[in-house]
Amino acid sequence: MSQCAEAAAVAATVPGAGMGKSGLRPPMVPRQASFFPPPVPNPFVQQTRMGAARRLQIFFLGIILLPIRALLVALIILLAWPFAALSTACCPEKLTHPVTGWKRNITQPILKFLGHAMFFSMGFIVTVKGKVASPAEAPIFVAAPHSTFFDGIACVVAGLPSMVSRKENVQVPLIGRLLRALQPVLVSRIDPDSRKNTINEIVRRATSRGQWPQILVFPEGTCTNRSCLITFKPGAFIPGVPVQPVLLRYPNKLVSVVFHCGKNLRHSECIQLCMLTFCQPFTKVEVEFMPVQVPNDEEKNDPILFAGRVRNLMAETLGIPVTDHTYEDCRLMISAGQLTLPMEAGLVEFTKISRKLKLDWDGIRKHLDEYATIASSSKGGRIGIEEFAEYLKLPVSDVLRQLFALFDRNHDGSIDFREYVIGLAVLCNPANTEDIIQVAFKLFDVDEDGYITEEEFSTILQAALGVPDLDVSGLFKEIAQGDSVSYEEFKSFALKHPEYAKIFTTYLDLQTCHVFSLPKEVQPAPSVASNKVSPENHDESTSDKKDD
Repeated sequence: MSQCAEAAAVAATVPGAGMGKSGLRPPMVPRQASFFPPPVPNPFVQQTRMGAARRLQIFFLGIILLPIRALLVALIILLAWPFAALSTACCPEKLTHPVTGWKRNITQPILKFLGHAMFFSMGFIVTVKGKVASPAEAPIFVAAPHSTFFDGIACVVAGLPSMVSRKENVQVPLIGRLLRALQPVLVSRIDPDSRKNTINEIVRRATSRGQWPQILVFPEGTCTNRSCLITFKPGAFIPGVPVQPVLLRYPNKLVSVVFHCGKNLRHSECIQLCMLTFCQPFTKVEVEFMPVQVPNDEEKNDPILFAGRVRNLMAETLGIPVTDHTYEDCRLMISAGQLTLPMEAGLVEFTKISRKLKLDWDGIRKHLDEYATIASSSKGGRIGIEEFAEYLKLPVSDVLRQLFALFDRNHDGSIDFREYVIGLAVLCNPANTEDIIQVAFKLFDVDEDGYITEEEFSTILQAALGVPDLDVSGLFKEIAQGDSVSYEEFKSFALKHPEYAKIFTTYLDLQTCHVFSLPKEVQPAPSVASNKVSPENHDESTSDKKDD
């Protein structure tokens, strides 16, 4: 589309433009199709609601079942500890060689039996579907969806394979020794090379040809509410070996085995989760071992491709959608709560946004702070046109409504955090180039003295926004350190507030369209006047239109 046609299309969307009729909102540009909202807005929270009859049932059953089950679990853990200690005797905390021989042959069957007994004592009725693959067939199990620590039942059913666990967990009394008996791959949060070392260890074990136990991985990396499968992390797929998908289902009327992510909530939720589960007559769980998935040559070289295919296959079997959420969304959700926003405001589908917009965690987290500054005064943690105008220190005008509509991708009259991040990256940042900033500064600097006065600033913004009585004193004082604005001050402000760049480029486009629409004999000669825009330079200075 030509620059003139683009500007005409934009102008047509502004109420009062053209023949005086209000146009439609800006149509969806092709890029927006890849940024549709996810089918599941928040996969990290589960609301458990119980009626009065269910509460009474749980209360009276709990009086009997809770102490009995707690006692049985404690007894089984005490019985299992000596065998776990025997299995790991004289072994370092971080294993360099697998436990083999009589230690493993004696302790593993007993520990597996006690694991089944422990889940049975907690009231779990387990149904197993499919066949467990041998180490030669599939060195790695990938289990999903991951929603609770009770998902550890998959480890027991699979024959006690190794798991990936935090180093701190093996130092917990009793439980730590049982965990060490599984020969886990330990992850250290304080070691900067931990991720690389963990992947190297998984590769080493997965390619050992059966010397090490199989490895069970929860590739989602965090707990969800089982309504979808979020992004699979590639760690389990990097070795390029066959994997066996393991599906986990909890077909119960009362959902008591789900809790959402968040370190500050986990201890209390773990206690509530155990109590609610122990107080039920029984809890059904299905563990399905799907056919082994062997990577092709392309997937061996691209673990993300392999992970995506396995995830899609598992989601199709489960009958649930997939989303591009990941653990980083959970961190953003917690950060949003700390900023007094609704926790759901932080969800952006981090995998998709970071990959398509080339944004990292720090960049998106910084945008969340900016968003909270604008949206903190609004209800529901969303930005309306009034909050948008107040943040920009500009009145609600046709041009501002147009800019707001470009951010508001689903046209619901408000901007959520996801739309805000996409808008900055797709609309504003490409427009906020050195060339655009220079042209904008020259546009304001009417007398070409290298400084912008408040009168010059007000004159151009009044024309750009179509508001004759616009008061820009507050905005000018925010930019200027004195009575006038230098280029460096203007540039510094523009880089920190890319939202204004789109207003400038829209104004420049409309000016250019006006010039091109005049008869040739009336068109002015190309001018280098600082407050005019020459058509020759305009194609370069407004390249953001091509990218949008």
